[in-house]
Amino acid sequence: MTQVLAARAGKITEEMEIVAAQENVDVEFIRQGVAEGTIVIPKNKKRDRSKICGIGKGLDIKVNALIGTSSDRDQMEMEARKLKAAEEAGCHSFMDLSTGGDIDGMRRQTLSLASVAVGSVPLYQAGVEAIRKRGSIVEMTPDDMFETIEKQAADGLDFMAIHSALNFDVLKTLQKTGRVTDVVSRGGSFMTGWMFHNQKENPLYEQFDRLLAIMKEYDVVLSVGDAIRPGSTADSLDQAQLKGLMVAGELVKKALEAGVQVMVEGPGHVPLNHIETTMLLQKRLCYNVPYYILGFLATDIAPGYDHITGAIGGAYAGMCGADFLCYLTPAEHLGLPTEEDVRAGVVATRIAAHAANISRRRQGAWEKDLEMAKARVALDMDRQIELALSSDKLLEAKAKSYDVHTCAVCGDKCAAQVAAEYFGIA
Repeated sequence: MTQVLAARAGKITEEMEIVAAQENVDVEFIRQGVAEGTIVIPKNKKRDRSKICGIGKGLDIKVNALIGTSSDRDQMEMEARKLKAAEEAGCHSFMDLSTGGDIDGMRRQTLSLASVAVGSVPLYQAGVEAIRKRGSIVEMTPDDMFETIEKQAADGLDFMAIHSALNFDVLKTLQKTGRVTDVVSRGGSFMTGWMFHNQKENPLYEQFDRLLAIMKEYDVVLSVGDAIRPGSTADSLDQAQLKGLMVAGELVKKALEAGVQVMVEGPGHVPLNHIETTMLLQKRLCYNVPYYILGFLATDIAPGYDHITGAIGGAYAGMCGADFLCYLTPAEHLGLPTEEDVRAGVVATRIAAHAANISRRRQGAWEKDLEMAKARVALDMDRQIELALSSDKLLEAKAKSYDVHTCAVCGDKCAAQVAAEYFGIA
């Protein structure tokens, strides 16, 4: 029985109880959200792990990190270090996007090392293996795709991005209207090439019931992949994106009816003035299921700093209802991330999530900020270190024997302390 079916039967699972305790909400709130589809709990039936999280309405915003090998850098040891760095920085999940080397071995390493939820994009492996076996991605068969999905689900993956919301109607809309960046989704490009070459409908759309049967068997959360997302702010909210979103809504309805946990992936490049509209459309068209966004990148002109552009857009998106933020690292648009890039990406995205949680009046977030303010007035460096989202900079300052409350502007006459003396709270 899936989490959805259990919830609809009035049953409270162990995972629901864990999420309720973490979020400081009544477990009935979690059960109802899972039953309605507004909350998902990524937890494959075949995988045991120490950390369970809920994603969706009324919960803290969660942060996802990306790892994986490629044909350019097939170093599983480095990916293990990146995984450790991301977990230490506080991510809630990983996606293993491996496309090089021993993809099965890399996935199993990730599952064995990670204590949080793990996801994937199965089409990547199916495409790479089609190149190895038959010489081209377009030579994939539908069975190749579904067998890869089943294999990864059986290994224990908790959620999967599946590019089902792409069909010939969407591609015809794209051809008719045009774009600056056309298709920027890797899985979307695989599927687009396959469809045009074979002149056949996307099997992941056409045989959606077959996909749902696999998701249901292992209770994998289906993340409806955004194959047609805009790759630049110029393309945001164009006709192709909206057409794809409508198809995603059609599939979400089927998944919910089948008792499958489902969320929807959203675009990457979205200018600030489009964010609220994007969120409203997604929630309206996709039955209020959780929204997993790939950014949002608020501008296209900051290579090397896209962890910042993503945090700006992510914070605003979170305030408008996004539930799950995929990190961006300083290496976005430049190359493959290092361990330090991964850490920076997780921290920046967690800052965005926390800022949005404050705006949503999440009790824990608001109280934590209040406690930090009090610790600063009290010159309590240890308490500040304890409360900090990332304490590395404070620890570095303390190790260098900096004065406990000296800054370049105030020197030894701290403004907060001067005022505190007069108000009797120093």
